[in-house]
Amino acid sequence: MSNAERHRLIVQAIKESGSATVSELAGLTDASEMTIRRDLDTLAAQGVLERVRGGARTLLLRGEEPPFALRAHESIDAKRRIASEVSSLIAEGETVLLDSGTTCLEVARLLRGRQVTVMPLSLQAIHVLSDPPSATTLLVPGGQPRAAEGALTGPLTLASLSALRFDTAVVGCCGLSAAEGLTAYDLDDATVKKAIITSARRIVAAADGSKLGHTAHAYVGPSALLHTLVTDTTAPADEVAALDDAGTLVKTV
Repeated sequence: MSNAERHRLIVQAIKESGSATVSELAGLTDASEMTIRRDLDTLAAQGVLERVRGGARTLLLRGEEPPFALRAHESIDAKRRIASEVSSLIAEGETVLLDSGTTCLEVARLLRGRQVTVMPLSLQAIHVLSDPPSATTLLVPGGQPRAAEGALTGPLTLASLSALRFDTAVVGCCGLSAAEGLTAYDLDDATVKKAIITSARRIVAAADGSKLGHTAHAYVGPSALLHTLVTDTTAPADEVAALDDAGTLVKTV
């Protein structure tokens, strides 16, 4: 088992149960307790979990957004399939606005080297695109990064968005449903998403199935604002049908 796979199993187990002992995680992953202790130290340093005597526990309170470092370990294959489909929807020569989040980061990796102009709204995606091949044009917005998340927010980000217009915006989802619309965990993030939607001719949402039918507390707008949703096969069928009926083209990969 690779380190990444073992880390994924560890964070998933602790997320589901709230805590776990070193011996429990060693049995789950078929690794030595010494290896598990090193893994827990690494994940604690990333802000994914909290080390406690004999094991670790989750840092999440109910309703809080999972940390970026934790989300980066979740649904990796699905996010890469989604990113591949999103990238295929973007034509050469387009101007692209790229939201923050782990799925949008996968999109950034696929856009690097293509003949497109991209403005990413996270430090992680800016880093991916910061030394692009000559075919790719990078635009760097202003803004203040959210702690541990890297997402750019605030007046400078909003000013950058209001000054430009894009062919396509790729937006991430904290929650999405036909009934409750597009939602975010953070009010500043919701404000940025509203500005993203205003700044682009076409809005493509990229979200794995766990986000569909889920509602976060900060409202962005109705689902009808989204021209296309790219999701994976774990998305609830009834929610997919409801979004399609509401006017959003849903692509499942």
